[in-house]
Amino acid sequence: MRWYRRMGARERHEEHRAATPLELFFDLCFVVAVAQAGTSLHHALAENHFGLALVRYLMVFFAIWWAWMNFTWFASAYDTDDGPYRVTTFVQIAGALVLAAGIPRAFDDGDFLVVVIGYVIMRIAIVSQWLRAARSDPPRRTTAIRYAAGVAIMQALWVAFLFAPSSWALPLFVLFVGLELLVPVLAERTEPTTWHPHHIAERYGLFTLIVLGESVLAATLAFQGAIDAGGHSGTLIGLAVAGLVIVFSMWWIYFDKESHELLSSAKAAFRWGYGHYLIFGSTAAVGAGLAVAVDYDTGKAHLSGTAAGFAVAIPVAVYLLTVWLLQICPHRDAGLKWVFPVAAGLALLTPFTGAPIHLTAGILAVVVAVMVLTGRDGSAGRRAASSPAAGIAERA
Repeated sequence: MRWYRRMGARERHEEHRAATPLELFFDLCFVVAVAQAGTSLHHALAENHFGLALVRYLMVFFAIWWAWMNFTWFASAYDTDDGPYRVTTFVQIAGALVLAAGIPRAFDDGDFLVVVIGYVIMRIAIVSQWLRAARSDPPRRTTAIRYAAGVAIMQALWVAFLFAPSSWALPLFVLFVGLELLVPVLAERTEPTTWHPHHIAERYGLFTLIVLGESVLAATLAFQGAIDAGGHSGTLIGLAVAGLVIVFSMWWIYFDKESHELLSSAKAAFRWGYGHYLIFGSTAAVGAGLAVAVDYDTGKAHLSGTAAGFAVAIPVAVYLLTVWLLQICPHRDAGLKWVFPVAAGLALLTPFTGAPIHLTAGILAVVVAVMVLTGRDGSAGRRAASSPAAGIAERA
């Protein structure tokens, strides 16, 4: 590693572009924040606070997702992997950990002070990165300055958000989210940054794996606690198998098709990238929902069986519909045109039955079977074989 390199734009079609160990480390640190959000959602749902749980979860998960997005897209265009870049990334990681520490307070009390402090730390680092890019990449100087200015202005607004009356909190949050989403759109209108389609697709895939893993961990801890407390092992084993089928099916569905070819334009990239908020959020919520199902079966949850079923059915339905819109429809795969929306609708009916988790698992298994029978070609396996992690292992 050289201590300093000029931060020029990387080639959009650079060969063998893979996630770096620093990017993987960054993602792993975000696991803490995802875990905090999932745990808070689990507890709120188990107490039957569905409305509050949904609103607070959407708010804190946006904070997690958007912080990850800011780093990921910048790194795809300007990762120099030199000393200043690494130190600045470590500062962003520190901010992410502060953000994670503030999630329980934000979720339970609506107090975003610690979350905003974490964002201030991360935003100071990312603004400095954009200013460095502006100095080193003259063709995209205006784009980089717009990013730096937009991020700085939005961060000032989030600090002001802390002092707003509580009755204004939700409307202001929605407004500021909309403004945040506009910053990249406006900045990229001049001279687009040279993000790498393969690299972006791999980074999103890796984060999807991390969130899926967090769902498995959340459910596993719930099963462990139930067994230690003397829960009925037969019932829990059946629930565990159904939960495993759900998570495995979600993995199969997402990684069945290559995604990089969908990032063919800036408009398509924004739609695909922003849409992943729902994919990441629903995936993490499935783990919380499985934990709620365990609590219900062991008599620890203060909600009905129907409500416990919806804790899994709703995020599964959101996941199916979002993957369908982002990954299936753009490929114009006629064989799967109606499978996903029908499956999502059926999933939303399972809470009215006596075995919602098991039926949801069966529905997802049928979706996977249909994908195989309609001509899937094993792209998931090839994709895994050519993943950044595999490339890093090969180079090692």
